[in-house]
Amino acid sequence: MNQLFDPAGLEVDPAAGGIYRSTKTYDHNEGLSCTFRQWRAGHSHCRLLHGYALAFKFVFAARELDDRHWCFDFGGLKPVRQWLHEMFDHTLLVSEDDPERARLEALGAAGLADVRIVPAVGCEATARIVHAKVGEMVRSATQGRVWLESVEVREHGGNSALFSPA
Repeated sequence: MNQLFDPAGLEVDPAAGGIYRSTKTYDHNEGLSCTFRQWRAGHSHCRLLHGYALAFKFVFAARELDDRHWCFDFGGLKPVRQWLHEMFDHTLLVSEDDPERARLEALGAAGLADVRIVPAVGCEATARIVHAKVGEMVRSATQGRVWLESVEVREHGGNSALFSPA
């Protein structure tokens, strides 16, 4: 009995409005250990330099699958992984408006830190920064067929933040 079993109806009409999603996770064991401080948190120890082995979860979305019936080819994420390592592997993230920015940059000049100046720090800000960069990489790689729906950044098992554009 060779009968096609297709309860989901893979021959879906794109006009029907369905969205395919796939996810990719770079977990804490990826080695993306970075340091930062939330200088605005004067009431908390978060104002001090501290670090995490960050983890990232990406949600990709498309209205149409590619010719392999994939939302997104995970093999195409090598540039994303490389950028994550350049940005977050043993680096010090410094908010561009940190009043101690010059002193923190001096750590880099002295060879004591690999400094990255970013618009803001923290899980939420990091999720937005990563979404902007990786979202552009995904759009470019797929000629706009796939978009990055959301990014989740996890400091550890108990804390995370998500960003998705409105």
